[in-house]
Amino acid sequence: MTKAFVFGKFLPFHKGHEAMINFALSKCDFLTVLVCCSDKESVPDTFRKAWIENTFENRKNIEIRTFNYLESELPNTSETAESVSKIWADIFKKQFPDYSLLITSEEYGNFVAVFMNIQHIAFDIPKKLFPVSATAVRNDVFTNWEYLPDSVKPDLSVKIVILGTECTGKTTLTEKLAKYFNSSFVLEAGRDIIANSNSFTFDDLHLVATEHAKRIDKIILADNALVIIDTDIHTTKSYSRFTFEKELKISTNIYNSNKANLYLYLNNDVEYLQDGTRLSEVERNLLDLSHRQILTDHNIDIIEIKGDWDKRFEKAVEEINKLIATNGKKHWA
Repeated sequence: MTKAFVFGKFLPFHKGHEAMINFALSKCDFLTVLVCCSDKESVPDTFRKAWIENTFENRKNIEIRTFNYLESELPNTSETAESVSKIWADIFKKQFPDYSLLITSEEYGNFVAVFMNIQHIAFDIPKKLFPVSATAVRNDVFTNWEYLPDSVKPDLSVKIVILGTECTGKTTLTEKLAKYFNSSFVLEAGRDIIANSNSFTFDDLHLVATEHAKRIDKIILADNALVIIDTDIHTTKSYSRFTFEKELKISTNIYNSNKANLYLYLNNDVEYLQDGTRLSEVERNLLDLSHRQILTDHNIDIIEIKGDWDKRFEKAVEEINKLIATNGKKHWA
């Protein structure tokens, strides 16, 4: 029985890693993937382990382990150096005493294998099959989005939520921003499920919450890291409190699906247009206060968007560009 292992930081796990693991599985009877996590890295081992486990959940001959270490004791570097390889080879000997094969996509794999007295098989060291690296993804998640497996995308997507009370232009702004940034977008589920703001049940709000989360989860897997979302779970919870005077209980999964990187709140300082399905203007403005209180209760920081339609669009673009300018590095801060 041939037992092999691969190792890496997988920070983050990408399609190059996935291809290497698939290659390794073809060369052995049993494979261990060792996720090496230092005390200086902010992304927990649980995330990295889950990314790989979810990607290979249908494979039986693979296990994912984690190895946590202190950078004061072990080198955290990907340089090809015999001295570094010797240190890590000693660690791997203890981790894999009866393994006979190592697969890597790095030149240092040869050194490690020699020090362990086992075989090394290299996979795509020039990175021609998948011209990406974890460093490239960390530096620019937007450009490298296509190289991320579906298991990783929910954690690295960049979500912007457009909030506000009724008739403040949320849907129009969402679609306009999505077109401007060529991004994915999610329209609110509420308007499809509840046709009239003056007539709905408490159970309808549960349907809205579930459907909206499904829409977000689906669109995140599309070919764009940036997602513009029309309203979110806080709005649904606010309607519950405002209309029925009780709290809407939401599952952790639904709430996590709604979590965003930026919350833009549209002020109600625009002309009110009643189409027969909306609240009265007085109630609309009271709902605005309810929305804001819900956001305060959940410690959500908002950026206020005021003025006419053009000013709203310009301000939203400015704030989103600030977020994009970080190139997704907030994920690794």
